[in-house]
Amino acid sequence: MKSVRLDGGGQVSIVDVPMPEPGPGQVVVQTRVSALCGSELHGYRGDGAPQGNSGHEGMGRIHSVGAGVTSVATGDRVGVSAVAGCGRSECPQCERGESTWCPDKAFYGSMHAEYFLTAATACLPLPDDVPDEIAVLLTGDGLGVPYHTSLKIAGPANRNIAVFGLGPVGLGSVLLQSHLGRRVIGIDLVPERLEFARKLGAAATAHAGQTDAVEQIRAFTDGRGVDAAIEAAGRPVTARQCFAAVRTAGTVVFNGEQSAVKLSPSEDFIRRDITAVGSWFFHVGEYPAMLDLYRAGLAVGDLISHVLPLADAAVAYGRFASGASAKVLLDMR
Repeated sequence: MKSVRLDGGGQVSIVDVPMPEPGPGQVVVQTRVSALCGSELHGYRGDGAPQGNSGHEGMGRIHSVGAGVTSVATGDRVGVSAVAGCGRSECPQCERGESTWCPDKAFYGSMHAEYFLTAATACLPLPDDVPDEIAVLLTGDGLGVPYHTSLKIAGPANRNIAVFGLGPVGLGSVLLQSHLGRRVIGIDLVPERLEFARKLGAAATAHAGQTDAVEQIRAFTDGRGVDAAIEAAGRPVTARQCFAAVRTAGTVVFNGEQSAVKLSPSEDFIRRDITAVGSWFFHVGEYPAMLDLYRAGLAVGDLISHVLPLADAAVAYGRFASGASAKVLLDMR
């Protein structure tokens, strides 16, 4: 079967690899659509991924099932979470649908391929009214991370939101927070991403390379600061800016993986009563609520800027890495 291989240094190949075989509790999915994620750019630009690929957002139809699988069957159309809980009845996290908190969770990748292996517990059934392109976002990082993040700042006091970093996850938060009626300001260095944010509902944007983003946010909020700041860039400098931009008793949410950040318990937390939380992936138990949001009018498809065939994966990664894109999909239908 055909699969993407990240060769490193900005190079991508399509290679032939063996067909996966499902073990107990596992399934093989025949891929219809997969989506690129910003976290993949580390391997794309760096040392590559000689074994498999970093794709972890995919959907398709069940091709084969392993021993003990009863929750899905061959032919079922499913979206797939990258994080699979153990699914055992004695696991309280899995019983509550909190898959990413399961102590025995597993991560599955290599979804930029004609077929991929995953756990049955990661498979989410797809109704007929959800197109493939929407499904891969509803059951992956595209909407999953923004939705899981939204639960951290769901209170009515959070009316003004700053999103630092307008990659796919940041743009997803712009779309979702705007849909929820919040005033959103998006901050990035790439003009095309700022334009995407405005189209997705941002009330204002700030080019971090041409203006002081914190000053712009203060002006946006009449000097008060935003109620919540979402760090989606994965950079220590933007993490620091989040604390400077948020109001007293506000909230900072970390989405972007990054290195250590120097913060002062007294200045950044105690004396301003600041709350800071992390938000990683999403729980499979949150999928029904995301589906309801889509059916209620959330324009999930507006996050997609490019759809290319698997054979053009190198072009897809190049466009994605340039920053002049939103969500980029690979089509294997």
